[in-house]
Amino acid sequence: MQEQRSGAPWPSLTHKNKLKLKNMEKLKLHSPDFTQQNIAKLAELFPNCVTETREADGTLKQAIDFDQLRQELSTSVVEGPQERYQLNWPGKREALLTANAPIAKTLRPYREESVDFDSTQNLFIEGDNLDALKLLQETYLGKVKMIYIDPPYNTGKEFIYDDDFSEDTASYFQRSNQKDEAGQRMVANTETNGRFHSDWLSMMYPRLKLARNLLRDNGVIFISIDDNEQANLKRLCDEVFGEANFIASMIWEKGRKNDAKLVSVGHEYILIFAKSLDELRNRNVIWREEKPGAKEIWAEYLSLRNLHGSNDSLIEADLQAWFSALSKNHPSKKWSRYKRIDENGPWRDRDISWPGGGGPRYDVLHPRTGLPCKVPESGWRFEESTMKQQIKLGLVEFRDDHSQPPFRKAHIRPIPAEIAAEVDMNETEESEDEQLATQVRGTYFYKQSQVAVKFLRGLLGAKAFNNPKDHFELAKLISYVTADDSNAVVMDFFAGSASTAHAVFEANLSDGGRRHYVLVQIPEAVDVDKKDQKIAAKFCDDIDKPRNIAEISKERIRRAGQKIRQDNVGKEGIDNLDIGFRVLKIDSSNMKDVYYTPDAVQQSDLIDHVDNIREDRSAEDLLFQVLLDWGVDLTRPIAQETIAGKTVWFVDGNALAACFDADINEAFVKELAARHPLRVVFQDSGFAGDSVKINIEQIFKLISPTTEMKVL
Repeated sequence: MQEQRSGAPWPSLTHKNKLKLKNMEKLKLHSPDFTQQNIAKLAELFPNCVTETREADGTLKQAIDFDQLRQELSTSVVEGPQERYQLNWPGKREALLTANAPIAKTLRPYREESVDFDSTQNLFIEGDNLDALKLLQETYLGKVKMIYIDPPYNTGKEFIYDDDFSEDTASYFQRSNQKDEAGQRMVANTETNGRFHSDWLSMMYPRLKLARNLLRDNGVIFISIDDNEQANLKRLCDEVFGEANFIASMIWEKGRKNDAKLVSVGHEYILIFAKSLDELRNRNVIWREEKPGAKEIWAEYLSLRNLHGSNDSLIEADLQAWFSALSKNHPSKKWSRYKRIDENGPWRDRDISWPGGGGPRYDVLHPRTGLPCKVPESGWRFEESTMKQQIKLGLVEFRDDHSQPPFRKAHIRPIPAEIAAEVDMNETEESEDEQLATQVRGTYFYKQSQVAVKFLRGLLGAKAFNNPKDHFELAKLISYVTADDSNAVVMDFFAGSASTAHAVFEANLSDGGRRHYVLVQIPEAVDVDKKDQKIAAKFCDDIDKPRNIAEISKERIRRAGQKIRQDNVGKEGIDNLDIGFRVLKIDSSNMKDVYYTPDAVQQSDLIDHVDNIREDRSAEDLLFQVLLDWGVDLTRPIAQETIAGKTVWFVDGNALAACFDADINEAFVKELAARHPLRVVFQDSGFAGDSVKINIEQIFKLISPTTEMKVL
């Protein structure tokens, strides 16, 4: 603060400054608490390691669960009997170990099952989602804006997972390179199972931990669940994401069940957690959706503006007539108070007094009488300088004379940005809910479940799923959360009926966005001999596909994309709507076992292992393993060229060049280096000799020194 000059009065405190002074943060007057800072840093990395402990005087304080932290940093199960407040169950430590253990698997591309493979930004991954989440850690680390999942509800029926909660890290890693005949393990988690909740929690825990890594700092996860595990899931997410990052628990009412014996339970929950709620607040993220009926009013206003030009009086008269002609049930009817018109569109009047009393008092001159207007009993809503801004910009409407206070204008749409920039909206304390025809979404909403069932039955021609999620409702959520980034990545690793993919299509169609999705679905078998699976199994037979959920999911996406294109022929941007997807399937590594366990190879076996690549793998299989290892986006465009007789794969232009041919020589490498790729990869056994390999490194250093080179 500058020193007060002698004789100069201190500036007077306005009402607003008094409020700021009252709420001003006090000086700490002590050195930093590095212990708490370290706890905060650990909480960012390992929110599940933050717990509560009781001091000698009985007070609670935040602390680090060192046993849990040891487990995070350990490759074997750590015992820790210390009593603490936490969610615990048999198998929790093993589940954490499973989350952290590496796997030796890869993703293999399947062009023939994909749609628009070369141009799409969407991914469909077939396989166990735990494996998928591990494989995607490099590529999508901190890149996913929104995750929506609809996991198994633990209703006493079977659910699929391929977890083994008894192995150490080394054993798990070695087993992960194998592929059994079924490729999966079915666990019958019935109520007679002694670990009814424990098995479900152990299945969810590692998947949520890995999912958190993929979220952006301002990312959000939505999880559908029912009453069976809602309470446990909430506590589990409190641990994984941090209790402070809980946003809300939405209730989706789907209709009354008349066959209920006691109470009709027709609702489900959607738990919402942020990666960092502080990050959302710091970015001033506001989730809003347009109120029903507001869009129609704006469309009518634009039509009348086009008809009457700058004649606001005629527009106003016709708009009021339009309101009067609406039926009482029309959603726009309740907005009839927005019946006045100015250059910024329809508006209504609002109170201009300070809420609660004690607002500033000063003279506001009436533009026609020149006399001060009556001051509201509770004072003006704005400071005097802001009031002058509002009047200058035409956002204050005066009455016939000065005997009554003027009122504010609330427009149905935001005023133009160049005008809004001149007004400090924080200083005006304008309510976003009242100034704009938008609203914050409530925690309760209703949508009949049979709507989605009937739609999917019409799309697929068969009832393949008992409880598909309504893709129109999911599209609203996606649009709602990604309004600030219409190019966002949306993920669903319990894809099921693929409603999330369909919802991304709808969201992009509605606002011209370029959101893209990553879906994961295990090829869970459906059996024609089981009553509840008979229709789904028959559907797979009808489309000549293997009998599993993943095949039905892919077919739903194909048909959904076609239907959207057909239903919107001629609509602007429809031809650019990305309705494709790349199919990638989880498989054992492209590398032979010798690559991971060289010590186990006998001298007599060395001839068989000169080439460390499995015989059944293609060059494109190898390319996608390279993309995974290097963390390159799996949807980047891929081109194939021939250079000096060798096949070269180029990813995203010059981002990566890969050649897996044999007999790599200096002449070829000189041509490739002249293209200056950012990264280049060769097969380790593909060089003509050891001396060639050394020379190639020198060639790149000379011709393209910024190129990073690796071998497979």
